[in-house]
Amino acid sequence: MAVDNGLLRSAAVSSKKFFTSFHSVSILLPPSLIWTAEGKHYAWGHFVMKADFSSDDAGVVQTDLLERRRVSEESLLEAEKRVISTLQASGANQLASLATRLVEIPVALIALIVTTPIMIVIAIIIKRGTPGPALFFQDRIGVGGRRFRFVKFRTLFVDARQRFPEWYRYQYDQEEMRSLKFKVEQDPRVTPQGNWLRKTSLDELPNFWNVLTGDMALVGPRPEIPEMLRYYKGQNCKKFSVRPGVTGMAQISGRGRLRFRDTVSIDLKYVRTRSFWKDIRVLLKTLKMILLRDGAF
Repeated sequence: MAVDNGLLRSAAVSSKKFFTSFHSVSILLPPSLIWTAEGKHYAWGHFVMKADFSSDDAGVVQTDLLERRRVSEESLLEAEKRVISTLQASGANQLASLATRLVEIPVALIALIVTTPIMIVIAIIIKRGTPGPALFFQDRIGVGGRRFRFVKFRTLFVDARQRFPEWYRYQYDQEEMRSLKFKVEQDPRVTPQGNWLRKTSLDELPNFWNVLTGDMALVGPRPEIPEMLRYYKGQNCKKFSVRPGVTGMAQISGRGRLRFRDTVSIDLKYVRTRSFWKDIRVLLKTLKMILLRDGAF
C-alpha cells in the first residue's frame, strides 16, 4: 500500500498542531506496510519510524527511518547458509590437521577416563538438586558454520526458557549489541548446584567428548549458538573457520566479564595468529584462571 504525498503532507500539518511541544514522534509501522514520501520507499517489516516535524509553513515532514528491530529477522537456516558460503568463498580450511588430532584424541580420552568418577558424583548432585537431566545437550555452530551436538553438565533450571522467556529472544538492536553480555553474576536461571559448577568450570568436563569426536578442539573460540549467527557478518564469519574449543583466548582474557563484541574480536585475533605453542600457553593459563575463578559465573 502506498500513501499519497499530498495526503501525507496534509496529515503532517494537522499533526503538527498536536505535537507543538515535541520535536519528533516514534511510530511503530505494522507488518508489510510500505510508506512512500518524496520518492523514498520505507521497507517492509516491523520498524520504528521517527518523524521530525519542521517549522516551515508547508508542514514538510522530514522522515528518518530507524531500524529498531525486524520481527522478520534473517532465518537461522539463511544465516547458516550465509556463513557457510562466506567461509567457502574465503577458502577456509574445515579439516583439523592430523598432527593436532594426534594430540587431542589421547588427551581427551585420558581426561574422560580420569574424570569419570568426578563426573558421576557431579551427575548425582545435579539429579538430587533440581528436577531434570544431569547432562545438557544443545546445537552449537562448529567449523565451517555447521551444527554439532554440544554437551555439558546442566547448570540451569530445566524450565528456564519457560520461566524467563525474555532471556531467549535473541533479537537486539545496534545499541543493545554494543553492551551485550551473555553472562551475569546473578543469573536467576542458574541452579544452586549450577552456580558452583560454573565457578569451578566443572560443568565443562563433558566437552572432552566433543573433542574426542572431533567437533571441538582443546583450544579455540567457544562454540556459538545458532540464534546469534545473524549478527555475524563479513570478516566476523572467519571465527567459524576453526573448530570451537574447550577453552580459548576469550576465556583467559576476561571470560564472563567480556561483552559479545569483545569476545568476537578476541576470537578473530586468535584465528589470525593461532599456533601450536600459543595453544599450549592458552591451556596453561586456563589452569591458572580456573584456580583463581576469574570471570567464572
